[in-house]
Amino acid sequence: MLSNHSLNHIEHPHLQADCEQCYGLCCVALPYGKSSDFAFDKSSGTPCPNLREDYRCGIHTQLRQKGFKGCTVYDCFGAGQKLSQVTYADRSWRTHPETAREMYDCLPVLRQIHELISYMREVMMRPDTSSLHASLEKAYPDVARLSDLEPAALLQLDITSHRANVNTLLIQASEIVRSSAPATTKAKGKPKGKKRSGMDFLGANLQGTDLRGTSFRGALMIAANLRNADVRNADWIGADLRDTDLGGADLRGGIFLTQSQLNAAMGSADTLLPDHLSKPSHWR
Repeated sequence: MLSNHSLNHIEHPHLQADCEQCYGLCCVALPYGKSSDFAFDKSSGTPCPNLREDYRCGIHTQLRQKGFKGCTVYDCFGAGQKLSQVTYADRSWRTHPETAREMYDCLPVLRQIHELISYMREVMMRPDTSSLHASLEKAYPDVARLSDLEPAALLQLDITSHRANVNTLLIQASEIVRSSAPATTKAKGKPKGKKRSGMDFLGANLQGTDLRGTSFRGALMIAANLRNADVRNADWIGADLRDTDLGGADLRGGIFLTQSQLNAAMGSADTLLPDHLSKPSHWR
């Protein structure tokens, strides 16, 4: 597990979004198109009309009802408040418009850094991946320091290269977790760990199937039916779970599953989750 004695000299980035400490960056910087997730088109750099003068959302408690489901599933991994309060030292895009575009461009870069750090920390907190802890602890400080780069350096960063350097360890962690899927009697369905293309899960009916130890890495799972499926010890990194039905499914032991992925899905009171995640308020 993450050893405090070896990493206590590193300032660990806060990886959960804190909108109270952010200047509504995602509401301005990010573009979106009219769809089932958003009620209208918006270009990058244009403030959402629902954004108030105090940088809070005017329809926060009604986003789904007003046609902004996409806002409820976005997670900046803490990049928004880091840019607002630290990188730009409490200077907003409204009070300092000369740096607004730069700030907008920095948001997706810093978000990727924080997302990568969150995956690394997850692996380092899992006892079953202890064989990788030393290697990740060695790589962690250099990745964590990227979060503190000045804007110009952030925008010059080859984030793909940094992700590639760590991805080997994340893949190894996934293999360890998936290989330890519980060896109980299999339900009717696909064999454990079977490789399938990401498109295989798009709208697929996998209700009640045994998908233990499956890699959903980068899979398109939009509107897939996983109701009452056994998906313990699965790898969820990069999976698109928009409108995926997870009602009654068992997701325990999974790796790289995020709260924002769950927020995009549908579930129920009897859906079983890893301990560090919570059932979204819209699940019934």
